[in-house]
Amino acid sequence: MTPIGQLEIARIHISAMVAEGTSSQVLSRAAGHITGTALPGQNGNVTLAAHRDTWFRHLGDVRSGDIITLKVPGHEYRYEVRFTAVVGPKDTWVLRPTTGETLTLLSCYPFRFIGPAPDRFVVRARRIRPAEK
Repeated sequence: MTPIGQLEIARIHISAMVAEGTSSQVLSRAAGHITGTALPGQNGNVTLAAHRDTWFRHLGDVRSGDIITLKVPGHEYRYEVRFTAVVGPKDTWVLRPTTGETLTLLSCYPFRFIGPAPDRFVVRARRIRPAEK
C-alpha cells in the first residue's frame, strides 16, 4: 500500500488516509486513489473511493459549499463541494478527466443498504485558492 496523503472534511468529521489503488487491501485501510486519474496538484480529476461503512460513512451528509482538504507531503489542497449525485455503477463520466483541478469522491449507495449496494454516491468539488475562501 502506497500512502499519498490525508483527506479531511471537517464539518462532517471525515478524516481518512489516502493510498494508491482500490484493492481490498487498500480500501480496508484507507480511501483509495483511482489509478489513472489525476494526482493532487495536477490539472484534471483526482478521484478517490472508499467504503460507505468505513472511511466515507458520513459522506451522505456533505453539502454544497463544504470544504475538503487533501494534505500530501509538502502541500495542502482545498476543494469546495459543488454538487453530489447518485449514479449507476456503469456511469463512468465521474472518472473522466476534467479541466482545472477537480476532486471526485465515490462510495456505494444507499449508505445503509445491506449487501452489495446498487448505486454510487458522487461528490464533485473544485480546487480553491487561499484567497477564494
